[in-house]
Amino acid sequence: MTISNLCVVITFGVNLILSKKGVTVSFYNSRTKGVDSKFIQQIINVTKPFKLKSLFLHNELQIESLKFLIQKSGNYLENFGITDNISQQILHLIVKYCSKIKYLGPVLSYNESVNILLSLVENITQNLNYLTINDRGTSILLQNLGQILPFKLEYLNLGLSAKTSDLEVFLKNSQNTFIKKLLIKNNKKEESQDIFPYIKEYIMKKKRVKYLAILETCNGKSEDLFSQKDKVKEFQLYDIQVSNYDDLFINVYDFINEID
Repeated sequence: MTISNLCVVITFGVNLILSKKGVTVSFYNSRTKGVDSKFIQQIINVTKPFKLKSLFLHNELQIESLKFLIQKSGNYLENFGITDNISQQILHLIVKYCSKIKYLGPVLSYNESVNILLSLVENITQNLNYLTINDRGTSILLQNLGQILPFKLEYLNLGLSAKTSDLEVFLKNSQNTFIKKLLIKNNKKEESQDIFPYIKEYIMKKKRVKYLAILETCNGKSEDLFSQKDKVKEFQLYDIQVSNYDDLFINVYDFINEID
């Protein structure tokens, strides 16, 4: 690739690190389909061996171009996320070719994609360390996610809009997993819904996390657990530090820039 091409690619969100061993690629696609398809082709045409380290998608790309890219270097992929509801074909490609993912997220869970998403998590359990899932009200996700998580996670961020009974199932099934940083963003459908008893029973008493952040919204109003001082003190008795949700939240682009 020429220097001019390299600069254009970086402008649109692709970081390329050149070395004697080859090229390390981190790809963050924009919202312009035609532009991104051309960039993928440029990456594919690089003559040096390259490693696709990060892939974050904001919209649909041409499946064939993306398929070739993942087939060629998906075995090196460590960081992957989708910010929109993108076709199941892409998730199937990731499941088939990418087993070394350490950072998965954000990913959205819809009824039509939840099963393949669960398959992906199970497929990468051995390497998975960071996970962000935004659930769109599917009971299937919470009922089946807990039992396939690894024994230890550095970071788990759950965006929920589900029944409290489904959350209880998840917390029960994930009791063997220690989570250093647990974030829950809960969209309550009714004011009467209270997840705290389940958090207390399965998280607090069992000391399963080191840092905890919970942000709940209902009827347009938000409440952060960090602002409830009595509960914060109660967690401290179990050596659990309650943090502000925004402070504990990991911005994916900042994270990737740090490790790159």
